[in-house]
Amino acid sequence: MVSGLSILFMVVSLVISFALPIGLCIWFYKAKHADLMPFFVGCAVMILFAFVLEQLAHRVILSSAAGEKILGTAWLYALYGGVMAGVFEETGRFLAFRTVLRGRRKKNANALMYGAGHGGIEAVIILGITSINNLIYSVLINTGNTSVLTASLTGNARLQVEQAIRALTETPSWQFLLGGVERIFAVILQIALSVLVWFAAKDRRVRILFPAAICIHFLVDAAAAMLSKNGISVMIIESVIGIMTIVAAICACRIYRKES
Repeated sequence: MVSGLSILFMVVSLVISFALPIGLCIWFYKAKHADLMPFFVGCAVMILFAFVLEQLAHRVILSSAAGEKILGTAWLYALYGGVMAGVFEETGRFLAFRTVLRGRRKKNANALMYGAGHGGIEAVIILGITSINNLIYSVLINTGNTSVLTASLTGNARLQVEQAIRALTETPSWQFLLGGVERIFAVILQIALSVLVWFAAKDRRVRILFPAAICIHFLVDAAAAMLSKNGISVMIIESVIGIMTIVAAICACRIYRKES
């Protein structure tokens, strides 16, 4: 059985995944007078650069001889993942600010709106869809209908579903809530990185902020992967990522105020 508390926390995380980006979009629009377009551009850029182009690159690189080495070495895989995420996402951001959003750079609040879209769609895809699947599985488990999930499956596909079912019943309830907390930090980081790249695209004098954003993105993702691969407690990992995110957000706030 999946505990009631686990299901409650799945619902909370699901609400966070949708309410956070929508709430930020409304707030930036009303309080900061940002345009709506950057929000949707942020969503599109995240999907294109992170979920399409980056995944295609992974498929090519990780299927090569170099990929075998990367996959077989924990620290190398962490560095690789961090570099790829940083380069693809920040490049997508920079190109969007230099092209599609070029005419909207007078409003610096549009950097915040873009970040809400960029990080928001990531929250929906990674946490929202996962939470929905978890809730469906949980209902089927608790009503004794898991056969619906496995009846037509064989081999590895059946094994994967059985492992997912077992994970839902064995995972501590609080970990389902932690997914929502992690996404809050992720959205904050995406907004902070958007601010850095925004001013880099807008002003040549601070173009250094573009590679700085790549480095920050790399450090956060690589640190998370490295700690995870070494069996560090998920609470410690999220604490480290939270601290790194807060530092990045403080830096972005200072730059935003200075350049505005």
